[in-house]
Amino acid sequence: MHKYLIICLCIFSINLHAQSHTILDNSSFEGEPQDATTPIGWYICTKSTTPDILPGPWGVYLDPMDGDSYVGMITRSDGSFESIGQRLSEPLEKGSCYQFSIDLAHSDTYVGYFTPVKIRIWGGKKKCGQDQLLFESELIEHLDWERYQIKFDATVNIKHISIEAYWPESDAVMGNILIDNISKIINCDRT
Repeated sequence: MHKYLIICLCIFSINLHAQSHTILDNSSFEGEPQDATTPIGWYICTKSTTPDILPGPWGVYLDPMDGDSYVGMITRSDGSFESIGQRLSEPLEKGSCYQFSIDLAHSDTYVGYFTPVKIRIWGGKKKCGQDQLLFESELIEHLDWERYQIKFDATVNIKHISIEAYWPESDAVMGNILIDNISKIINCDRT
């Protein structure tokens, strides 16, 4: 009977580990729509610039994909850009496979910031760290929400995640990206 109980506990703990997931705080960027505001649960990763909680400010009125609001981030002609991050509820372990999804869109009415840009998502060992690039999108040109599936193998132990608006060319632009509805980060198969 004692051996049976130990075997059951081992199987249960293996299943818990295999099904583990990391939940981001305020993954749909809920908050009162306003410009130059970091969503609750997130911190700024670029000095002197903050994202916007939308819809409403800057002439952006796309309905949220999830909840009541979402975040908009910009790039500027001087090469600056907006970036936010947060500490993960559970670290992602080096050598493990993970997956999550995110909704992205572009606005052609974001006053002064009309160019489609990319999004980059980083994993880091410390706040705003860029130890591993987890995802880099194509230029986001679609004006409605589209869901992006992200799958990666952690090459380092990741304690923080950060998201940045990104323009890939040497000449900087005034562009925008809209972000909503990040799913749980879960373990995945390597197939």
